Amino acid sequence: MKVLKLVVLGLVLFFASPSQAQVSVNLNIGPAWGPVGYSNVDYYYLPDVEAYYDVPNSMFIYHDGRSWVRRTYLPSRYRNYDLYGGYKVVMRDYHGRTPYYNHREYKIKYAKGYHGPSQRNIGRATREGKQWQGLSRKQSG
Repeated sequence: MKVLKLVVLGLVLFFASPSQAQVSVNLNIGPAWGPVGYSNVDYYYLPDVEAYYDVPNSMFIYHDGRSWVRRTYLPSRYRNYDLYGGYKVVMRDYHGRTPYYNHREYKIKYAKGYHGPSQRNIGRATREGKQWQGLSRKQSG
């Protein structure tokens, strides 16, 4: 009987003990070359390279000739593209998985060389940030 009381008391104390709450905050700050003021956006469209950037997953999305691919780097043909200087179209209202769904419209509306309102970047370009300028770490050697 004493053992049963101790077991019950132990269970009561275990479940009555204060539980620890976990707080999770998901804030997409974006890459250093991203525009200031859009911390809760999922995608940018990069008109000069006709590619998209998936902010939460830190991936570029571009057409490789056959299909749309997701990579951590831009293709080698854009190795000299300046992400800090290039214009980023912020896709405020799109939250799906295929930002390229209306690519024909984006390509027409935001042609290569498009520059809308002035943008400031989150960070500044640095020599160490070279991998963001179209180079994967393997390519930058």
